[in-house]
Amino acid sequence: MRLLISTGEVSGDLQGSFLVEALVQESQRRLISLEVVALGGQRMEKAGAELITNTASIGAIGFWETLPYLIPTLQAQKKVDRFLVHCPPDAVVLIDYMGPNIRLGNKVRKLLPTTPIIYYIAPQEWAWRIGEGGSTDLISFTDKILAIFRKEADFYSSRGGNVKWVGHPMIDNLKKLPDRSEACINLGVDSSRKFLLVLPASRTQELRYLLPTFLKAASLLQEEDPSVFVLLPAGQESFEDYLKKALVDSCVIGKVLSAKDVDKFKPSLFKVAELAIAKSGTINMELAIHSVPQIVAYKVSRITAFVAKKLLNFDVDHISPVNLLLNERLVPELVQKEFTAHGIFTLAKSLLENESERTRMLEGYERLRSDLGAPGVTERAAQEIMNLVEK
Repeated sequence: MRLLISTGEVSGDLQGSFLVEALVQESQRRLISLEVVALGGQRMEKAGAELITNTASIGAIGFWETLPYLIPTLQAQKKVDRFLVHCPPDAVVLIDYMGPNIRLGNKVRKLLPTTPIIYYIAPQEWAWRIGEGGSTDLISFTDKILAIFRKEADFYSSRGGNVKWVGHPMIDNLKKLPDRSEACINLGVDSSRKFLLVLPASRTQELRYLLPTFLKAASLLQEEDPSVFVLLPAGQESFEDYLKKALVDSCVIGKVLSAKDVDKFKPSLFKVAELAIAKSGTINMELAIHSVPQIVAYKVSRITAFVAKKLLNFDVDHISPVNLLLNERLVPELVQKEFTAHGIFTLAKSLLENESERTRMLEGYERLRSDLGAPGVTERAAQEIMNLVEK
């Protein structure tokens, strides 16, 4: 059995790697010889997939921001086109990565009309629209949607989609955290410090737009409280030198964690962090299920912001998945004009000092976790995929 899995960016590569592992285990259980070919990154390759091309480093959000990746994206599409013609897969699994995967799904449906297409971690259309009720057309080309949110399942099933709610894959990675002293030893840091987790980037554009403001806010916190120590995980290996230099240039006391060590040290990071300043995305869910108070902040170019709001009528009540799921502003969000170092500093200072605010957020996390399903998400997803292909 040959499966093509398509995703992009660091978070997609992470989720893709979990799914590849589950598919390998499920194929062994069924005594099926499995070949997984992928658009993804190093994590998926390590899990057992053969990469057609590495897409983990070519993602961007916006219009202006995507231009530097236009040529690599077109090259990747050509490689996929050749693969579909010369090595047609038995099924295609799409993970997140909305724009490229919507295009790929439509192409596969036209070129290989009987090949099953499964969308796992679909666009969050239950939470946002472009224009008046606009949505993608993924129902038209998918044979099955494996929903990770109940609201996602309801949204697509109400529109005629063949949907199965499997739960959120982060639940599978809810690990028992080490005690604080052990975590500090693992990270090589002084346990007397107060730790601030700074999480600005899995994309290159985010380093430019987010990191300087995040570090300025961290600097203000350290001026207020010298015991604050910044922990800064690298989203990609290519970011590491840039991040180290940025810490020095910003006069921020902290430590950069290598991208290759981040997954190993995540339980320790979550244990020691008093607070996280994070971009919006999957990391918000990871912080929530591990009970780390957080502030979410994001910014795109003025051109992208103008096009999205004025021309496409793009509008959302929240940008963090945590707030979207709860339909309330549990986690503070600072976006575009509100995205300032002083704004982040003020919120961070309050969350570090006000126990009632921290308690309110942690209680909200409990409500969130109760709606994410039971462990075994990727195993259930793998079973659904194999069942569909074996029909």
